Order: sequence, then C-alpha cells, then structure tokens
Amino acid sequence: MTESSTSAKNRSARAAASIGSSVIPLKFGDDPQVWACWLYYEDRLTQSEIAEAMGISRATVNAYLADARERGIVNITLDPQRLASLTVAQELKRHFGLHDCLVVPSSEPAASLIDRLGAAGSLVLRQFVRSGDTIAVGWGRTILSVAAATTLTGLQDVRVVQATGSVTTGQPDSPEICAARLASAIQAECVPITAPSIVSSSAMRDMLMAEPLIQSQFQALSHASRAVFGVSSLRPNSTIHSSGFFDHAPLQTYLGLNAVGVIAGRFIDVQGRSVRGPLGDRTLGISLESLRGIERRIAVAGGIDKVPAILGTLRGGYADILVTDAATGKALLEADGVKGLTRPTQRPQTEPSAPAEVQRRHVKKFLNDPDDIVDEMLDGAVRAHGAYLEPVPGTRRAFMAREAPREGKVGLVVGGGSGHEPCFLGYVGPGMADAVAVGNVFSSPPPDPIARAAQAVSGGEGVLFIYGNYAGDTMNFEMAAELVQANGIPVRTVVTTDDIASSRAEDRDGRRGVAGNVLIFKAAGAACDKGWSLDACERAARKANLQTYTMGVALEPCSMPQTRRYNFSIGPQDMEVGVGIHGEPGVAREPMQSADAVVDMVMNRIFTEMPSQSGDRVAVLVNSFGSTPLMELYVLYRRVEQRLKTKGLTVAARWVGHYCTSLDMVGASISVMHLDDELAELLAHPCDTPFFRVGK
Repeated sequence: MTESSTSAKNRSARAAASIGSSVIPLKFGDDPQVWACWLYYEDRLTQSEIAEAMGISRATVNAYLADARERGIVNITLDPQRLASLTVAQELKRHFGLHDCLVVPSSEPAASLIDRLGAAGSLVLRQFVRSGDTIAVGWGRTILSVAAATTLTGLQDVRVVQATGSVTTGQPDSPEICAARLASAIQAECVPITAPSIVSSSAMRDMLMAEPLIQSQFQALSHASRAVFGVSSLRPNSTIHSSGFFDHAPLQTYLGLNAVGVIAGRFIDVQGRSVRGPLGDRTLGISLESLRGIERRIAVAGGIDKVPAILGTLRGGYADILVTDAATGKALLEADGVKGLTRPTQRPQTEPSAPAEVQRRHVKKFLNDPDDIVDEMLDGAVRAHGAYLEPVPGTRRAFMAREAPREGKVGLVVGGGSGHEPCFLGYVGPGMADAVAVGNVFSSPPPDPIARAAQAVSGGEGVLFIYGNYAGDTMNFEMAAELVQANGIPVRTVVTTDDIASSRAEDRDGRRGVAGNVLIFKAAGAACDKGWSLDACERAARKANLQTYTMGVALEPCSMPQTRRYNFSIGPQDMEVGVGIHGEPGVAREPMQSADAVVDMVMNRIFTEMPSQSGDRVAVLVNSFGSTPLMELYVLYRRVEQRLKTKGLTVAARWVGHYCTSLDMVGASISVMHLDDELAELLAHPCDTPFFRVGK
C-alpha cells in the first residue's frame, strides 16, 4: 500500500495519534486505518460501534474510512493481500487458541521474509514488553532481525536472558549476540548463559549446572515473564545446522525419532511432544516445560519449509503469540484440518443511523434529603458498627471506641471530611484509632467535635492527632489542640503527606495526605496500643508518614450528593494521573492506558522517590476510589507485586479494597510503605476495627 498524497499521510498520523484507550490488535500491524476498515467492511460494525471499540470519536472513524479509500487500502473491498493476511491471522488466533497473532502479507515487496518478520516481531515486543519483565531470548537469523528492528525506551528493570547456552564460535546470530543486541535495543540488563549449549556428557552438564554463577543465570531465566524465539526446521539451511548441533549427534537419529524442528535448542515432533534423543541430557537451556509456563511466549517464524515445526510449536502450547507470513499461516491451518478460509459477506455502503444517546443531567443516588446525607450516614454507621464505636457525648460529629479511654495509653484521634468511607470512621477500634471527628462531604470537622473526641479518649498520657494535609483540617485541628491543651492534656500532631504527585520531593511538607493515611493510622495505633509514650508515638507516626508513598489515577470523576453532578470532568478517552481524593488535579491528563501500563507509570514514580535495595520489605495498599471493583484492583495488585519482585523487594503486608474513597469516583491509588523492623512490627500488631483487622 502506498500513500496517494502528503495530506493523506498527515491525516493518518493525526488519526493514529488520537487512539488512546485501545491498543491496535496485532493482526492489523500498526495501521489504525486498516483496523477501522476491517471493523466496518468485514465485521459489519456501525461507525458508532467502531468508535467505541477503537477508543476514538465517530468523526475520527469517518476520517479513517475516507483516508483508507484515498490511500487505496479499500475500494469497496480491502486490498486483497492485506485482507488475506488479516483473515489468516484471525483464523490462526481462533483455531489455535492464541493470545494474539500477526501475519505479514506474503507478496509485500522490497524486503526479505526475515526482515519483514523481524519488523513485525519488533511491533509485538513494543506492545507486550513492560517494565520489570525478564525476557528469555532464543537465537537465529529471525531473532537477530527482531533485535535489529527494535527500539524501545522508557522501561525500568528489564532483563534479557539467553534461553540457551552458547553455540559455535563466530556465528553472527548466536544466542549471546541475539541477547546482547536485544538488550541494547531496549536498554535492558543482559544476562548471558556462560556455558555451551551442548556439552560432552550428562555428567558434564550436571557439573556445570552446579556452578554458582551458572545457577544464578538459570535462576534469572526461571523468572522470565516474556519469551521471544524462532522456530528452526531440520532442513540443511536451517539455524540448527549452522549452530553446530549436529556436530554432536547425527541428524538421521533425530529424523528417525520423528523430530520436525527445534525451539530454544529443544527438539519437538509435529504434535509438539519433546524428542529427547542423544542430546537431551547434554543440553543447557530452558526446558520445554519451563517455556510453556512463561506468561507471554512469542514465536517469530515463517516459510513453508517450517510448517511442520511451527505446527508442533503451536500444538505443544509453546507459543501463545505467533508472528508469521500469510502463506505459512494458510499452510498451518490447512495442515491442521482447516479448509476453505472464508470471511464475512461485505457490508453495504449504507448503515442505519444510530439512536441518539440520552444524556443524563444527574447521577442516580440513594438519597432522602441531600442536606441530611452525612447525619443519616453516621446514624447508619453507628447502628451497623455499634460493637466498635459510640457517639462522643455532646456532639453528633465525633465517635469513640467502645473500650476508650484506657488509662496509661496515648489516645489517637483521626478525622476528616465525609465521602471517603471507610476512612476515617471505619478505623476506630482496638489497635487503631481511639476516636474520630467527621466533617461534611469533603470538608474538615469543626474544632469542637475534635476537641470533645480528644478529651473523651484521654487516658492520662496525652493525645496524638493525625489528619491529612488540607487547609481546613490543619486550621481546625490546630484550634482543637489549643482547646485540649488549655485543659491540661498534652497534644502532638502528625500531618500526613503521602501523595507523591501533589508536589516535588523537596516540598514533602506541602503534599496531600491520601490513602496512605490508613497505613500511618495503623502504625500509630499500634504504637499507642503498646503503651509507648506520646513522644514515641509521634515519632513512629512521622516515620510511617515519611516512608509511605501514594499515587492515584482517576478514570471518571465523583458526583456530589447535593448536586448529583460530577464535580470535575475527565474526557471519554482520558485519565487523570495523580488525582487527589477530592478531585484535585493530578500531574497530567493522559490518554487511557492498560492496567499494567498504569501500574508501571505509578510504580516508576514511587521507585524514583523510595530509597530501597534488594531484600528490603514493603507494605502495599491498593485502594479503590469508590466505583472501581475488586476484580480490577486485583489486576492492579498483580502488576504491583511483579514490579516489586523485580526490584528484589518482599511484600510483607498487603491490603486490596476500599480504604480511602472519593464518593463514587472511578479510579484507584497505590500506596507503598518502606518497612524497617519497627514499622513491620507495628503493622503486624493486632487491631480490630469495622474495616481493618490484623491478627484477630
């Protein structure tokens, strides 16, 4: 396909840049116009449905279809070669149960098959490699071509590990060269296997595998989350011949055992079964079983001569992403019994107009009188959690633990506005807060209920105030502290500043307190419960605050009970990065990204601020802003733990759920506390509150 004009190129570039929330499926390469044409002409979607599927506007869909006609991609029908490739990719993915598939047209001119497969393999890597990944890399001409075509920056903690030991000296596409080239291309650490791929005996293999250096290299290989490898046939011009494998064992032996190909130095038959042969116990490299266990396994291979070997690779489950060419793809399907590829009947040029979307003016809520929402909420909370807390006498906006006050114990008082439930009300009970003061929605509690709460839970050792760094909270808690101290009760104050997005590291005191509050309350509550002095409890809380790092991302805004309208706006394809828990602006408005990409962005920021080294411990809190369900929070936590593991950090404690919300906001925050022995002990100390329990 060629561009018919400069204007078409410019429009194409602008249109491609507009895609934010959806990643282009591999079968369409990197061309969003081909994707749009396929959905319109082949899948028979309406333009509105295409806009939703691609994460773009309907106007952009129209521009795609118009540009595609101008470029000659489609003249009522798609370009035959491109269409054939897409059909083959779709059927390969369906038939073999692949995660994804990319098929390059067989007749595309101006480049050899290996070069075109290398470029396509590079596209797959750019889509699927993330920060923290360990990539097991095979070798051969195709993999070297993938490395040559790849340029990827901005990743952290990526390792590239040879999937096998070394082969014949001087081979230009040897395992060590392929791994080194790819590592350089993506700015990753390269871990070689400093041993031959084939050794003289099984005893020699066992001896080498006992060496600490080689053990450490294979340990790195065992952590692979991605694999990229070629597939070698057994024909005379194949990689396996030039690598010197058959200097150690006759080819006829393996042909007699029905071997059809080699992946990562391991022989397989056409059904994907391992063919051990004389080299099985003499090979140093990843096993087929270990390869099958890697999360994403990218096979890059093409050519009719490789069909039996690739078929064995797919049947054996060694690859879940395939990059090949159209002719090879068709042959694979025919060899596995798929006959007569068909595609949907072409859609008519006209489509019925979509019904107009009804725009709501208000968000639906369970309300009586909106002005009574906070008092009714507190009444319901006390009824639900009466076993833990009771109202502080003389006020409707402060509550104390049933067992408070306790003589000889520092009293812990927390508080803030409503709308963040279960924070702050849900953390009153043994081992955490002794009392809480509650304000209106997103508003500080007044000084009087704060002071009454402090006086009610004073056990003779003073009171510790902990609250978020907001102007109203600071003013009212300071006024309350003056009132309490005038009655002879010592007060200490710790203001939480865990939101790393709200200001620069050198201005830590100016940062907001967000979901990391919960971990700080836990540590401080344990110190108070242990009977520590007021000074010691204050010191522990300050340390917990300084070693806690939080960042949040919002997908949709929250709506206020009084107005039932959103209190700020986020574009349909955007997300707010670093948002505050009241809807305060974040550090950037970014296009929607995948869950893993969001976590990587947050963790990269946390890692730049959190001093740590391999072997350290952390606590993690993944928090919903209100409307994000546990299903999605667990997806986020999965990636958080992966990233921490690549840093060599141990997750000593973890909490996933609704802990510090923002009414019905769609979004989540990630908090990481860097632990020392004291903080680890405080987090493990028993507590029992309506929404936070440890050891009970």
